[in-house]
Amino acid sequence: MKRREFIVAVAATTASGLAILPIDQAAADTSQSRRVALVTSGQGVPVLELIRSSLKKLGYEEGKNLVIDFREAKGNYASLPGLLTDVIALNPDVIIAEATPAIAAAQQATSTIPIVMAPSTDPIGSGFVKSFAHPGGNITGVANMFGDLTAKTLDIVRLAFPNVKKIGVLISNNPTHPNLLDVAIKAAGAIGITAEGFIAANPEDLETAFADMKGANCEVVYVLADPPRPALPPIALNSGLPTIFQVSSYTAMGGLMSYGPEITAFFTSAASYVDRILKGAKPADIPVEQPTTFLFVVNLRTAKALGLTIPEQVLLMADKVIE
Repeated sequence: MKRREFIVAVAATTASGLAILPIDQAAADTSQSRRVALVTSGQGVPVLELIRSSLKKLGYEEGKNLVIDFREAKGNYASLPGLLTDVIALNPDVIIAEATPAIAAAQQATSTIPIVMAPSTDPIGSGFVKSFAHPGGNITGVANMFGDLTAKTLDIVRLAFPNVKKIGVLISNNPTHPNLLDVAIKAAGAIGITAEGFIAANPEDLETAFADMKGANCEVVYVLADPPRPALPPIALNSGLPTIFQVSSYTAMGGLMSYGPEITAFFTSAASYVDRILKGAKPADIPVEQPTTFLFVVNLRTAKALGLTIPEQVLLMADKVIE
């Protein structure tokens, strides 16, 4: 397989739930500016930078014709309703909601302000849109297809760890995770592997979850998609459990393997949706996009630290190998 370059959106952990305003926002002429709210489920500064730069390429610049109202939940999803209340009070033209927890909170908060998903795991099943081609309401944006990738990911697990008998599936209180866990359990069973779910509702619960997986004799961990939690790769390494992630950002942070869509494309696409809406398009009429580029990444430095030898067949499948 041809190797492709992998662009990483690095995530970092900071204190939770405070607004961060652009440095030049105070200088903006808000009477002439379009107002965009960005609410992230995870740590949002990298997302903010990608959105900011993408909008600038489309002709929107803070201090000139754009105000961005930014709020981040940093993995504490219970804070999202309050963050949405804050930004809606500022009368945004569009809300960008990063990941399913923020999208669900935004949907509960408003049925009139346009919402751009960036991205959603299951926009139809979650009730965000009526169909990909005709969303039909005030929500449109990007889907990530994580559920569709589970069977292939577990095939990779089987190739990399041919003797594995049981995997732990790490979930949070992300509303899509129960369905994704069910998909993972069934896909694992189809190839003769037992799978069990373990919840880390908030970032501070990760160490306990890994200890529980270790105690339950899990040999490999499969981490369902969430906004990146930077503490996760070192906790996985310290536990001694090989871990494969749906979100590709994790391998650059020390995760062993990842398979999923190219992450940064979600946010450049979100900016394009914002542009179209600000120019008069209605979310109900703008089709939902799905990713076309998927990356399998292996971190050999982490494999060495775990004392693992990754089979050559698996390395040849990788789009990127970190050495």
